[in-house]
Amino acid sequence: MTSIVPTEPAQVAGPKVRSSAVRTTDSPARTAPADLAPRARLFPSLAAVYRAQLSRARVARIPLLFVATFQSIGIMVLMRGVVDGGAEARAVVAGSSVLVVAFVALNLLAQYFGQLRAGGGLDHYATLPVPPAAVVLGAAGAYASFTVPGTIVTAVTGSALFGLPMTHLWVLVAVIPLSGAALSGLGAALGLLAPRQEVATLLGQLGMSAALLLGVLPAERLPGPVGWARDLLPSTYGVEALARSFDARPDWAVVALDLAVCAAVGVLSLAVAAWAYRRAAVR
Repeated sequence: MTSIVPTEPAQVAGPKVRSSAVRTTDSPARTAPADLAPRARLFPSLAAVYRAQLSRARVARIPLLFVATFQSIGIMVLMRGVVDGGAEARAVVAGSSVLVVAFVALNLLAQYFGQLRAGGGLDHYATLPVPPAAVVLGAAGAYASFTVPGTIVTAVTGSALFGLPMTHLWVLVAVIPLSGAALSGLGAALGLLAPRQEVATLLGQLGMSAALLLGVLPAERLPGPVGWARDLLPSTYGVEALARSFDARPDWAVVALDLAVCAAVGVLSLAVAAWAYRRAAVR
């Protein structure tokens, strides 16, 4: 008995399934670009840069304080054999005290920014949404902060060495930040505008030498052209303000005028340093 075998497989009855993909008529909505974050404000950025620089330079704090203070006290000891007292002694003590600020804020800051530019460190700061003034002011303030103990120790030691009154040494509260601002701006500008790191180091050392010679030596003993150069040095007016405070009856109007000139020079030098930072960062 023969059986019939189907030549085609049986089809299962059921609903037909479409193999083609289902077309969607709705296109995805386009999202609007997100707004950029607002630019950081000056004072919060300044505080952040200051704390970062302060913690970074804290390792070198003791050597900096020792070298700057020992150098200024040694100069006063040497000048003690030449100067007996009077206006010359006041000039020596005031100039040696401000020299501590010049050593750190002018010399070391010029080297720091010169090294930062040569090593490509400015590229890191250029990517941050902070104003250029915050970077300059933060680094300058951190370096100038190390000068406070050394300047006070130098002023007290010099007053005791030359027999000067210490009644009005509170003037250092204004002299240190104003002189530090003026010299820090100058040091930062030298480091940022120098074509090479070695040139920045050289300019910083020359600036500190000028602060030493023109600030410590009494103005009455300087020749005319050298006296004019002394008037152009930013730290001169801080030295004059501190020297006048050693008088028995200081002329506070003249002291305030010297401090005002020092503050104006500080604002100008920091503005030049901020411009130099923008110029170096875009290169």
